[in-house]
Amino acid sequence: MNQPTQTMIRKTLLLAMMTALGVIFAMPLAFMFAASFKGDTAVFDNLAHWSSYVPGPGWSLDNYRAIFEKSDLPGFLLNSTIVAVCTVVAGVILNSMLAYALARMRWGGRHVVLGIVVALVIVPFEVISIPLLSLVAQLPWLSFEEGMLALRTGWFNSLHVQIIPFVANAFCTFLFYQFFRDIPQELDEAAKMDGAGPWTIYLRVIMPNSGPVIATAAIILFIGAWNQYLWPIMVIQSESFRPVQPGIQQFFGRSNSWGQIMAYATVITFPVLAVFLAFQRQFVASVAGTGIKG
Repeated sequence: MNQPTQTMIRKTLLLAMMTALGVIFAMPLAFMFAASFKGDTAVFDNLAHWSSYVPGPGWSLDNYRAIFEKSDLPGFLLNSTIVAVCTVVAGVILNSMLAYALARMRWGGRHVVLGIVVALVIVPFEVISIPLLSLVAQLPWLSFEEGMLALRTGWFNSLHVQIIPFVANAFCTFLFYQFFRDIPQELDEAAKMDGAGPWTIYLRVIMPNSGPVIATAAIILFIGAWNQYLWPIMVIQSESFRPVQPGIQQFFGRSNSWGQIMAYATVITFPVLAVFLAFQRQFVASVAGTGIKG
């Protein structure tokens, strides 16, 4: 068997394996989407048949109408959108700035800070959730009370308590650090010869050449902010500031209809898929570039 034939066979097998994996991972999403248009009795009928993964002839939008009637889903979506967008924008700026200082600048204690960042990657949020709760309970914040600006203690029942603690992300900082480290130093030296300072190099040299890692960090930060569940339960008691994930628990307490629950899950899953599809090309480029450099 000649070399071109072997190469074609390997590519065909790889494509078949990737297609099979894609179908396997897409099946739960297809089932959720199809079930959102069905009645409760039809959701789990014929699970072994392909018809479980398509809406079917008797589909309707009753489940979607019900989730908007039984819950404040638009408000939950707005809160989660504000939290996710602010977290992504602030997170990309802050984490990239720290990574730039670690990867492109020389200063005392740099390796110690890098070691702390790497160590924080393996620390789960559950470990720091209680100390963080005690901290935000004592922090001051300006708020409007009875039409006047007042200083109050505690960040509970607000949007900023869901944003600020999650802007700094150790994993995203490490991603930026790894990417910035591989950008040729000659670019910095050329910019310095033209009179550019650290801020100019960061804004006009490093960041414009970091599209893939920015997209990757944006996806990670968005998914983390959108899927927040434990922290909002701890700090949010008011429904006006509640995001979508705790909202589904509230909705589940009001409805035991699996069709409606699937409709709710479909609505809150769509933004995550949309963000990933919007940045998938840059995300794949980042992963591929990391693999080549490694």
